[in-house]
Amino acid sequence: MSLFSRFRIHRQVATYTSVEVSEKNGVRYLHLGSDTIQSAMRLSRPNDLELSYTRCMMAFLLFVPPPARVVMIGLGGGSLARFIYQRMPGTLITAVEINPQVIAAARQFFELPDDPGRLEVVVSDGHEYVRGVAACPDALMVDGFGIDGGAPELATTAFYTDCASALSENGVLVTNLFTREKELDGHLHLLDRIFERRVLRLRDEQRGNLITLAFVRGQEEPPWKTLRHRAKLLAEAYGLEFPAFVDELKLMNPHDSRRLFI
Repeated sequence: MSLFSRFRIHRQVATYTSVEVSEKNGVRYLHLGSDTIQSAMRLSRPNDLELSYTRCMMAFLLFVPPPARVVMIGLGGGSLARFIYQRMPGTLITAVEINPQVIAAARQFFELPDDPGRLEVVVSDGHEYVRGVAACPDALMVDGFGIDGGAPELATTAFYTDCASALSENGVLVTNLFTREKELDGHLHLLDRIFERRVLRLRDEQRGNLITLAFVRGQEEPPWKTLRHRAKLLAEAYGLEFPAFVDELKLMNPHDSRRLFI
């Protein structure tokens, strides 16, 4: 979808890349240096998750309880931060964003909550933050991109090793990858190796994003019947399509019916 078919309401050239905000049909969009949509917010329902891939990233709740602490690498318009802030009042959130202008746009145009007691926003390099994080998050959500796609510094052995070390005993790493990335296969092999093949994959509705769920050690491996039951309860609680997530997980991870991981 071209940026020029929308009404642009904000543009600022920043140190890292230009930050642009546009609107079309009641939806506000964030763009970083290109027409690619980095974040979206429906103005009539600002706390919903407008983009399919952001909803898919919440699929980790099928396997772990609502987290006590979440760390997000990459803020964008703050869709996931807003959703968790509103729907999970017991969860502490830290959003790490390297570009201060993205944070400013999220606050001015995307209704990012101003509550540092529950939602801390840190200007930092994502890998540096993960390497030095003190409190172990239960969920580490990585959604960091540049102009041309994924951020290479967030796709290395060192970064994923530090992620695995930073997570709590029952923690999960949730990553958003572009399916058209040339390095996608190598990226997935790297995750499989570091997380000892405890990795599940989930595509979004448009098949343009691949969400991976990488687990540390302590998670159970529930049968599909149990996951379907949980999906119904989670759909009622959060208004997301969890039953469809289970269907897609089973399609993309066709392991033994009694086990999730190979």
